Amino acid sequence: MTVLDTRPVPTAYGTARLLAGVTSGRTAGVARHRAHHGEQRFHDQATLAGLADSVRLLGRGGAAFPVGVKLRAMPSGAAVQVLVNGSESEPASMKDRTLMRLAPHLVLDGALLVARALGTHHVTVVVHDAASAAALRSAQAERRDAAGVRILHADGGFISGEVRAAIRGLSGGPAVPPGRRVLPHVHGVDGDPTFASNVETFAQLALVASLGADRFAEVGSPDEPGTTLLTLVGDVPHPGVVEVPTGLPISALLPDQDVRPRPVLVGGYHGSWVTDIRDLRLDRPALRAAGLPLNAGVVARLSPDTCALGEVAAVASWLAGQSAGQCGPCFFGLPTVARDVHSLLRGDDPGAELARRVAQLPGRGACAHPDGSAMFVRTALTALADEVEAHRRHGTCGRPWRGELPS
Repeated sequence: MTVLDTRPVPTAYGTARLLAGVTSGRTAGVARHRAHHGEQRFHDQATLAGLADSVRLLGRGGAAFPVGVKLRAMPSGAAVQVLVNGSESEPASMKDRTLMRLAPHLVLDGALLVARALGTHHVTVVVHDAASAAALRSAQAERRDAAGVRILHADGGFISGEVRAAIRGLSGGPAVPPGRRVLPHVHGVDGDPTFASNVETFAQLALVASLGADRFAEVGSPDEPGTTLLTLVGDVPHPGVVEVPTGLPISALLPDQDVRPRPVLVGGYHGSWVTDIRDLRLDRPALRAAGLPLNAGVVARLSPDTCALGEVAAVASWLAGQSAGQCGPCFFGLPTVARDVHSLLRGDDPGAELARRVAQLPGRGACAHPDGSAMFVRTALTALADEVEAHRRHGTCGRPWRGELPS
């Protein structure tokens, strides 16, 4: 699997918060971390949930679920588990790995904050790459309060990073989503109630506890205050991980889009291609209302020098290869869709069959993988209509495939 690297170093539009002290690309030790974020402040469960509510904090994974609601739904006590899901396995996304590698103490602060609020010592961080695991373990060795945190480097693919798959793997089963859609706060790691979220969500909780609600909400959108991390991919002014205030127009990330308009992928490989970004802002509620979930925070734009349909075909094949093989839409549907896209790339028109197959995928799988993959392909075929037509007519668009979308 080809993945993005931490280079170039992350940057911030405005004042860095999550990335405070690490925009040099050097990992922050505990002393530098405390210099930027202060001593850790703990809160009880009700107060922490109230803080999350007051800044309208949403989860920074795919679901964007209100964090305060999730905290309030949790039971408390020694049997409860806290799971930091750091298994960021989408090749285009690098934001969580950047936090784990450069700001591991902020991640640990968030995990320990939640654990203290819930009255438990059971904290697990699961990661899919060795560099993140090493950075977290190095940070753990610097502080006594994190001695009991379990940091697990678990090899796995895209699907094994889905939270229910990660929980199943940690509980001794196969790391694939279960057919039953049981919420982690009801039945999580080892059957215990589990507060589970992705890395950036825990870092955001640590940040709001450190700053307080008023300072946290001084920047960003009124509907979703604060900042968020993105990974910018392809033909963009600042490729890599950026921290931006919520509510920022997407056009601010692509200042030449009006001059050279090209389709933009919002939300990564389970996201959507759009052709008009003029009214789009980095505000999860507004984007979701427009049918554009931000998911893992990937924004991509292809250069005019690559075969865009070839890029889509490569990702479609990668998505098909990530199937857990346990339900028909994944096992049969995604490989067939990928073959159809490759046929289109060669100029062999699959006709209405491709559109029909893509339309049949959503809502039928054991997890959201078929749904997100279908959205990626369906919106690409619409946004890239001119290029699709060129391949239908001539078998090529005249441009090489440059692999700008990692897969």
